[in-house]
Amino acid sequence: MTTTIEPPKPAEPRKSWLREYSELGVSVLLLALGVLVLTDALTMEVDIEQRGPIGPRTVPIVVGIGLLVIAILLAIDVLRGGRGEAEGGEDIDLSEPADMRTVLLLTGVFLGFAVLIGPLGFPIAGALLFWGAAFALGSRRIDRDPLIAAVLSVVTYAVFNNLLGVPLPGGPLIGAL
Repeated sequence: MTTTIEPPKPAEPRKSWLREYSELGVSVLLLALGVLVLTDALTMEVDIEQRGPIGPRTVPIVVGIGLLVIAILLAIDVLRGGRGEAEGGEDIDLSEPADMRTVLLLTGVFLGFAVLIGPLGFPIAGALLFWGAAFALGSRRIDRDPLIAAVLSVVTYAVFNNLLGVPLPGGPLIGAL
């Protein structure tokens, strides 16, 4: 009678609580956003003469309540063991790290747009935004990208400002368009 002693099996690495329930972060973000939207909607000053049958508070209140409900339902689902499905993009290698260069370039372009829209106006700042985003995402067509960005920005400005009645800052070009 021979007995074999099996070596102890290595313990499975224990996932940290934060890693296991990381989707709760999305729930917290939705909850904070819902509270922010509701707070802003409920403290909005509404002139009784401007109000229609529904009023300007209605949609933000509905959206805020919806965000709160979704945040609570997501938190309950995560705490009960529900997990989001892993991304299975066909041309994405999930083992590769994120392209931080592109993310940082896009962040810089958006921040630059936010800073420049006041003094330069939307047509110029928008053209820089569109051109910068195209460059950050890999386009190197210096012969056509600035032209496409300028046309896209001016058309967007004209549609919003002149057709939809949504005033955008024009900057030095305010009288030209």
